[in-house]
This record gives sequence, C-alpha cells and structure tokens, in this order.
Amino acid sequence: MGMGMRRYFGTDGVRGRVGEEPIMPEFVMRLGYAAGVSLVKRHELPAGEHPAVLIGKDPRISGYMLEAALEAGFSAAGVNVMLAGPIPTPAVAYLTRALRLQAGVVISASHNPFYDNGIKFFSAGGLKLPDAVEAEIEARLMDGMGCVEAVCLGRARRIDDAAGRYIEFCKSTFPNEFDLRGLKIAVDCAHGAAYHIAPKVFHELGAEVIPVGVAPDGFNINDGVGATHPGHLRRAVLEHAADMGIALDGDGDRLLMIDRQGEIFDGDKLLYVIAAARKERERNTETVGGVVGTLMSNLGLEHAIARLGLPFARAKVGDRYVLELLHEKGWRIGGENSGHIICLDCHTTGDAIISALQVLAALRAHDQTLAQACADLVFYPQRLINVRVNPGFDWQGDAGISAARARAGARLGDGGRVLLRPSGTEPLLRVMVEGRDEALVESLAREIAAAVETAAG
Repeated sequence: MGMGMRRYFGTDGVRGRVGEEPIMPEFVMRLGYAAGVSLVKRHELPAGEHPAVLIGKDPRISGYMLEAALEAGFSAAGVNVMLAGPIPTPAVAYLTRALRLQAGVVISASHNPFYDNGIKFFSAGGLKLPDAVEAEIEARLMDGMGCVEAVCLGRARRIDDAAGRYIEFCKSTFPNEFDLRGLKIAVDCAHGAAYHIAPKVFHELGAEVIPVGVAPDGFNINDGVGATHPGHLRRAVLEHAADMGIALDGDGDRLLMIDRQGEIFDGDKLLYVIAAARKERERNTETVGGVVGTLMSNLGLEHAIARLGLPFARAKVGDRYVLELLHEKGWRIGGENSGHIICLDCHTTGDAIISALQVLAALRAHDQTLAQACADLVFYPQRLINVRVNPGFDWQGDAGISAARARAGARLGDGGRVLLRPSGTEPLLRVMVEGRDEALVESLAREIAAAVETAAG
C-alpha cells in the first residue's frame, strides 16, 4: 500500500485544474462512489439506515458540476447526501460533527484561482480523513463504478440553515463578557465561501462592518482580493477609516489582519497575540501546553513565545502537519505565517473567522491595538532565495553545500537559522537565512545559494 497508492490525494485532498484529470465529472463521480462504499463498510448502522455525508463548496462556477457528480456517486453507493451550498471549509468540519454524519466533503481549491478546484474529506469527528482511509478510497477507485440496487440508493436533500448554524458556532467562541460595539471593521471575503457568513458574525457581535469581496460570480474568487492579496483590504481600511481589516481566503481557513494605519499582520503575529492571551487567561501553563509553528515561522516568533514561558515546536509547512504535531503533543494552538491558524480549544481545524475572533477577544481584554499587542514580538530579517536544480538533485549529500551551511550556522549562532528545503511543486531548492543583522543574513544567503548553484552545475 506504499506511497504509490496516493495517486490522487495530495496533502490537501484532490486538487487540480478543472477539465483536466482528476477534476473531471466522471472521475469525481467515481470518487464519490469509492468514498461511499468505504463509508458503508466502515460504519455499522442499524438495518435500513444509510450513512450520510455533508457536501459544502465555495462559489466557483465548477462547484455545480462537481457537486452533482459527487452526489450521484454517493447515492449509487447507498449513501445519503446533505447539500449545504456555499460554506467555508471549517463550516463543513463543524456541521459534519454537529449533525453526527459519517463524513464531510468540501469542493474548493482554497486560495487558488477560479479555474482550479479540489475535493477534500473530513471524518465524522471533523478531522481530515486518516491516511489509511484515503488509501482505501484510492484502491477502490481502481475498481471502477458500481451501483447498489434501487431499494438501497441514497437520497439527497438541501440543508437550509447551514450558514445560520455555523454563524452561531463562530459567535460561541467569543467570550460573553465582550462585544465588538464601537469598532468599524472591514471584512474581505475574497469573493469566496464566507461572503454571506463572515460579515454577519462580526456584525451580530456589535461591530460596524464594511463588507469587501462579497460579490462572487463564479469567476472572481481570490482575484486580487482576500488574504492572498491584502492590498485590496488595506485600501478599504484606509478609505473608510476603519479600526481594522480582516481578510479571509476563498474557502475561509486563512486569515490576515490589518490595523488602522494599514500595517499587515500575518499568521505569525496573530498566532503570537492568541498565544499571549491564552497564557494570561489560563495562568496555568499546563493547559496551554505549547505553540506549534512551521519551518517558515519567524525566529522572532519562537523567541517571543519562549519569553511567554511556553514551549515552541516547528512542523513541516502545511496545516495538516501543524495539526498532526498539535495532536501528537497534546497542545492546542498553532499556525503558519500564511495565516492558517488552529485553535483546537475552539474547533477541530483551522478557521479564519474563529481565529479573528480570538485575536479580537485578546485586544478587547486589554483595550489594545494590534500593534500594542505585538509590541514584544520583534521579527528578524529573513532572506529567501530560490535556486533552480535538476529534479532529484541530492543536495543533502553535497560537501560544498554542507560546508557553506555550517559556516553560516557558526556565524549566526543561536541568533539565527538556516533552512534548505525543496519546493513541493517545482524543481527548486529554497534557501532561507534568518538572523538579527540584515546585511549578514543577505550575504550568507547568497553564499549558500552560490554553493547550491555550483553543486547543481
């Protein structure tokens, strides 16, 4: 069952360009059928009861086609389908758990352009599917499509109150003793899945909301808006003299915030604000545990977390790895500088709206601005150089690269770090150097990059 089985499932489900394998209606119908058969097998239900799944999507034009294909596949396997329409990825995780369903399915390509789409699954507990189940679905895909007899087919129905239920869930993570009255907040939904949800959450908690990126037309998701293009929200914040801005990505799991001066606060900074507030609220370090970042988290964050008296651990880049490490250590908060922030004391998965509420609660508790809350967090200069290499290039075995790395490490001491990592998608080796002195960081990064170029020939 080795890695060869994972032909379709990447780190975040199945994703690709619409109209090319595997994002084609025929394949997606087979995927629904294969997943459905696995679910029927895994869940022993009382006689006559069908397993049930929830399907949510973002507003991409291809969502209609893929939703219909999945629905047909599940029905053919004898699985009932609940259609939630456009809702954020974390809303699917929540509703799957709240409605006691056997699985949740998200049709989304997150922060990618509209012509991409993808499918990912959540387990009954609102977590990503275990690898073994993904492998089983992959294996079953090879068997082709079947169909149960008519008396055993699954039914489909729409859930009318999916958005409303999720709005209430988000609000429940904000402390009762605070509200957002007197705050003017610009909320950029990236013309994505949270367009009819995020503005309501902040408005119902008392804020004056300026909705941005809330007119999806099937094609404009993430197009110059949202967390991946914060300039758009920055202009809105300054133009409306808002107190702050909140930017989500197309499927509602990534977050960036902007203060009234237009300064952008990335995942590292927001994670620090949440960690500091949790530490203070709990008094008892045991319950907070520690904080998980990634290999890309700024060293300044690691040092600031240490000053809070909390341990810090780095996962590989990717929110599923952050989640895995949190579960492994029994900790509750972690995140990536890209804005995926996970608060396991609130939800089973990364959630931009809920993370924003945790930041706002921290600011409310001390009547602070974002800049004040981040005063103790000093970022170190980082220099990232991408070097083209041949596929399969053995950078780890090269003496010249190792020597350059060791020299840089010795010069930086514990006030810096060197990271080399291959790109997951292109034939590149990423060279990253970080330290207190910008000029030194720059020259060491160039030196290592030169060594890589020489070795790569």
